[in-house]
Amino acid sequence: MKFRLTALVLVFSIGMVFAQQKKWTLEECVIYAEENNISIAQFELDLENAKIDHSDAVGNFLPNANAQISSSANTGLSFDPTNNQPVTTTILTANGGITSAVNLFDGLRNINRLRRAKMNALANQYRLDDLKDDIRLNVANSYLSIISNKETLVTQQAQYAVTEQDMKRTAELVEAGVLPKGDLLEIEATAAGQEQQIVNTENLVLISRINLAQLLQITDYENFDVADMDLEVPPSEVMDRTPKEIFATALTFRNDIKFSESNVTLAEQDLKISKGALWPTLGAFFNYNTRYSDQERFNNVTGMLERESFKEQLWLNDGISYGVQLNVPIFNRFTNRNNIRRSEINVQQAQLQLEQNKLALETNVNQAYVDVKSFAKAYQAAQKTLEARRLAYDYSKERYEVGLMNAFDFNQAQSRVDDAEAVVVRTKYDYIFRLKVLEFYFGLPIQLN
Repeated sequence: MKFRLTALVLVFSIGMVFAQQKKWTLEECVIYAEENNISIAQFELDLENAKIDHSDAVGNFLPNANAQISSSANTGLSFDPTNNQPVTTTILTANGGITSAVNLFDGLRNINRLRRAKMNALANQYRLDDLKDDIRLNVANSYLSIISNKETLVTQQAQYAVTEQDMKRTAELVEAGVLPKGDLLEIEATAAGQEQQIVNTENLVLISRINLAQLLQITDYENFDVADMDLEVPPSEVMDRTPKEIFATALTFRNDIKFSESNVTLAEQDLKISKGALWPTLGAFFNYNTRYSDQERFNNVTGMLERESFKEQLWLNDGISYGVQLNVPIFNRFTNRNNIRRSEINVQQAQLQLEQNKLALETNVNQAYVDVKSFAKAYQAAQKTLEARRLAYDYSKERYEVGLMNAFDFNQAQSRVDDAEAVVVRTKYDYIFRLKVLEFYFGLPIQLN
């Protein structure tokens, strides 16, 4: 028994360790965000409401049916509902019936409401998908921020390791009397500064992890982390396209544009519904009713007072009514006219909003294209700067080791290399993210290879 209990505890502990050591990929983060984001959940409920509206629109074509039943007792003078004769005794009566009505013509408003309900459901789907697009970009940006900070941290730790070696070698030369102690102090100050940079970058890694965890609605910040990866700038076919080509492609699939287009269609359907109020409406109705009374009646055959049973009276006292009703609008204090005018204004506003969104999309595409070009040049320039500063550092190191350069100037050369490496990391991930944004506008999925 002890062995089994120990084994279970061991298996559970190992499972907990693996759970805590889980490294999230970008795809996993995106899927998890879509499944747990609060705004997405709210938009999904809006979509469900839109589907219910569609069911309401379908129901408007069907006849309704309602049943009613009532019972009452009267004392004193009253009328027997089965024969309309006055009575002065206490009388117990019951009435019941079924009524049904159907709309035969309402100016095509029911048809237009059904079309509107279908389009409204589609519009809510576009709205939901557009939100998911934004969340994918936000997740990718936060994910790249973590990787960038991690890579910066690795670079700083490697720089600190080199400085530690220089500090150890300088200490030996100072002890041998080859270099003054001030040189050692300079390198120690450089090492202390690098340690501070490492601490700051570790904090940035933690903060960026927390930011992504919050975006995913994950509260276990300490155990949340992303998969380590050596990410290089990927080749992309999107740069072979012009901004106009990318914009033309974006217009065909972007959910924000489709949502705006659907809003125009919804406004047009609302206008048709408003105009339908100017038409006459035609409806039909059907009613079946029956009644019961506890009063006795004289039977001419038997010559006695008798009371029919409840079941017999339901058949004897029933009746049917049916007919049609035509309503013609003549004057309603300008309500219909004003509603039509409001609907026309809403159509114009929706059309203007669509054009505004197209212009915004074109601006975003052009900006994304320029950003990719600019950050590509910045990344290339940063690589060249780093290469030059590394050569300068190697030359400074040779001079320093033979006593032709003091420690201060040598540390300055090292600092310039450190700064150049940090700029390379930052510009690389800035470039990658802008490239992914441009690919996203071209319809390519966000992936990190």
